[in-house]
Amino acid sequence: MFIDTHAHLNDEKFEGIVPQIVKYANEMGVDTIICSASDIESAYKVVELSRQYDCIYATIGVHPQDSDGFCENDIEVLRNLAKSGKVVGIGEIGLEYREGCPDKQVQKAVFLKQLKLAHELRLPIVIHCRDAVGDMLDLLQSNKNLLEYGGTFHCFSESGESAKIILSLGLHISIGGVVTFKNGKRLQEVVPTIPLDRILLETDCPYLAPEPNRGKLNQSGYIPFIAEKIASLKGVSVSEVAKITTENARRLFKL
Repeated sequence: MFIDTHAHLNDEKFEGIVPQIVKYANEMGVDTIICSASDIESAYKVVELSRQYDCIYATIGVHPQDSDGFCENDIEVLRNLAKSGKVVGIGEIGLEYREGCPDKQVQKAVFLKQLKLAHELRLPIVIHCRDAVGDMLDLLQSNKNLLEYGGTFHCFSESGESAKIILSLGLHISIGGVVTFKNGKRLQEVVPTIPLDRILLETDCPYLAPEPNRGKLNQSGYIPFIAEKIASLKGVSVSEVAKITTENARRLFKL
């Protein structure tokens, strides 16, 4: 069986079709889906989804793109939502330095507040990092004491050197559909260097559908395509990838 450790079934693209998406995922051997929030509104939605479906769990947090609107009351809201027995992490949280994103210092402050909340709640973190890996690794290394309960770099596409630092901090690395892309060669070169017992599988659906479905609406049922590519790159069986990555996710998120 597989676990999709990062999905957005609350996205409007899934409106009205979540039952079919979940059914197909289960048919494809994906028996657990972790839905990740990106702001307070979506945090409520993923928690509600987790209440509706036995196979769905939730992570909650404020994405760096939404950090400008973050207020102190948001921490209290997240703390209260985390009391749901099916909230298994804080995320996705992090840094994104693309043009048009909030001020870097604001992003860092919001990330650190949520990192501290995760430690307080004894929950792992789900890290979003885009065009900001240097600052992210510096922040994590400076706050290693707050990583006691682990976490994962979601949708990893960084260098082998960055992977080494992430692993040295005790974190996991989540691999998604990019590993199947023709232009995903850097990630394809890094994956063989990452121990299988530190890899998680994710779709980040509805985005980044893996080959052979690239360009289509991504969904949790496509996890096996990602597992097949990782198995090929590491020279192991798909069943071994399924077994070990599932064990990794269950251990990290206490499923």
